[in-house]
Amino acid sequence: MNKKPLIIFWSVFLIGILLVVFFFAGVSKGTFGFMPSFEELENPQSSLATEVYSSDSILLGKFYYQNRSFVKYEELSPYLVDALIATEDVRYKEHSGVDIRGLMRVLKGLATGNKNAGGGSTISQQLAKMLFPREHFKNKLDIVFRKFREWVIAVNLERSYTKEEILTMYFNKYDFLNLAVGIKSAANVYFNTTPDSLKIEQAAMLVGMAKNSSYYNPLRRPELTLERRNVVLSQMVKYDYLSSQQYDSLKNTPLGIDYQKVDHKRGMAPYFREYLRTSLTANKPQREHYPTYAYQRFVEDSLEWENNPFYGWCNKNQKADSTPYNIYKDGLKIYTTLDSRMQKYAEEAVSEHLGLDLQKAFDREKEKHRNPPFSDDLSNEDVEHNMELSMKRSERYRVLRKKGLSLDSIREVFKTPIKMKIFTWTGERDTLFSPNDSMLYYKGFLRVGFMSMVPQTGEVRAYVGGPNYKHFMYDMVTKGKRQVGSTIKPFLYTLAMKEGLSPCDKVPNIPQTFILPDGTPWASRNSTSKKTGEMVTLRWGLAHSVNNISGWVLKQTTPESVVAMAHKMGVISRMDPVPSIFLGTSEISVYEMVGAYGTFADKGVYIKPRFIEKIEDSKGNIIAQSIPQKREVMSEKTAYLMTNLLQGVVQRGTGIRARLKYGLNNPIGGKTGTTQNHSDGWFMGVTPELVSGVWVGAEDRAIHFEEIRLGQGANMALPIWALYMQKVYADKQLNIYQGNFEKPRGMILNLNCDDSSDTKNKDLKQSEEEDFF
Repeated sequence: MNKKPLIIFWSVFLIGILLVVFFFAGVSKGTFGFMPSFEELENPQSSLATEVYSSDSILLGKFYYQNRSFVKYEELSPYLVDALIATEDVRYKEHSGVDIRGLMRVLKGLATGNKNAGGGSTISQQLAKMLFPREHFKNKLDIVFRKFREWVIAVNLERSYTKEEILTMYFNKYDFLNLAVGIKSAANVYFNTTPDSLKIEQAAMLVGMAKNSSYYNPLRRPELTLERRNVVLSQMVKYDYLSSQQYDSLKNTPLGIDYQKVDHKRGMAPYFREYLRTSLTANKPQREHYPTYAYQRFVEDSLEWENNPFYGWCNKNQKADSTPYNIYKDGLKIYTTLDSRMQKYAEEAVSEHLGLDLQKAFDREKEKHRNPPFSDDLSNEDVEHNMELSMKRSERYRVLRKKGLSLDSIREVFKTPIKMKIFTWTGERDTLFSPNDSMLYYKGFLRVGFMSMVPQTGEVRAYVGGPNYKHFMYDMVTKGKRQVGSTIKPFLYTLAMKEGLSPCDKVPNIPQTFILPDGTPWASRNSTSKKTGEMVTLRWGLAHSVNNISGWVLKQTTPESVVAMAHKMGVISRMDPVPSIFLGTSEISVYEMVGAYGTFADKGVYIKPRFIEKIEDSKGNIIAQSIPQKREVMSEKTAYLMTNLLQGVVQRGTGIRARLKYGLNNPIGGKTGTTQNHSDGWFMGVTPELVSGVWVGAEDRAIHFEEIRLGQGANMALPIWALYMQKVYADKQLNIYQGNFEKPRGMILNLNCDDSSDTKNKDLKQSEEEDFF
């Protein structure tokens, strides 16, 4: 018997086996191209979005390179799992990464020319492609080697993870387009829901997109996407995941897209989210990075860096691998102090007052002006100069200068009309505007800054930095500063209460003269002749914002003491210690003012406003937690006397509109503020459990109401606060206390001042208009 053929056969067979073994061993070691290491397979890198949550667990927004959020297997709708297996890999639970039967089916299809034979890639192989994307191939041989590498990766994935974990990774990794990366984002973007709440037809559509999301795009090709969804449903019927009756019912249903556009400029609290982003990623302040004129900003940023653990948090803290945290890809969860309901009420209050009332009144007044929206006290030359400066401060100007265009050429560009969308209070409008037209148009809109805080904890509950973030991106809560007008006077009156005076003490309502350092006399001046020359209570003086009384109080102390008190109460802005300090010419932010006024409600203890409760990493571990920063500024008695003084403002003074028009009759303290030419309107509202501040004004101080009737703080700012409080009190779930300020134990003092000669409610107009410096 000739054994030679047999020996040759078995030799070739064994050599073939060995070659296959050595080949796959080489593939595993990366001989034929990149192969992930064991560590990379165990910890595949994915860019996960950081999620920002409100205190009542509502997702406010995300920071990301890719809009991907991780979900667990338990959070997946079972319809998703069934649809994916039925459509992409019906033997998924039986194979170990490579489906030999599926490969045979593909080879048979190639041999017979049957294009409907199906694909051979398992779910694990598809995941391998997503985790380790294909590189650029020079020839077809590279593609073959890549396929073999995918097999090896798929088998290794099956060894490293359970079937459930692989499915979860698949859904978390896939890009569903339209900034919907991963199933959590896709469920929200296309259906405004969560993965565990997806209906059968919704799950089928998303699984159908997995074949080619660019082709089966429900926003661009809804008909094709619908067809593909029904293919998925039919596959579910074929493999007994769905009954024929269910299919017949579902196949005719529309896609039902509820598209949620992903845009950081949209959604709830965009100014707040942007503040968090810039604050968390801030670098340590370096003087050389600040212009000469921005020294004060450098000082303030340096104080934040040293005293606020969350300012520059990403650069102050490192992960286990010694790299800094990255809010765009580390999948953090930031739990903030904001309450989504109160934020909603604040945004609604701004829209209602500015959009439905104040802006219309402002526009009507400006129709008669020579150069609207600028006041007529500006000459034509002043207006031209103002517009030239605005042009040079714009991003468009900087880009054109960088390209080397001359000033004259740039001016021509700014005069050339282009198509653009502009903001209106009734929605965006398409128009043809030149950049100059656009600048002038937006200058005519009134801006706003609003913040609301719990005084006992410092937790900020609502934050509105402007009328619309997309079109007015400058934040007027923490970034912008404006003159505060008479809202500064409580700092002065605090010193009087601290030195033993009481709200009912009477002082003369006469001009107070101060000698300036250069020897020039300067005297206080009231905006009304009411009770001039009479003895009036301090409570009456603050209630009606009478400058003569503030001047008298200042003479009992010093301007330097007022500045020191303001700084103790959280004001970090520069304040000049001059006799006119009580007129409020100092420029301070809403953030600082709310923190300072919180001291009165918190029984004399200042607490720094807080925006973040805690931060968790992608695995749910707490890696940062907020600790309240407190300091005692005044005694409980002094703080209580100040709340009594502030209540007088609302009961009979410049803030009386809160009671008479808006029906807020519970114990409320407040202070209005109006600056020169009515350029700025303020209102600070103080209740036992909530302190809020509002500023309203135009971008440019040369743009303002002409009459104090419209331009005072009681008309510009107070209504926003009042509308907000109405909504907050109406929401019983918030359970905001409406009772009295707590009186210090053992305090015996008569605070029922004899102001019976006051005209009380009948002179609302005059009472409000006295708030003016």
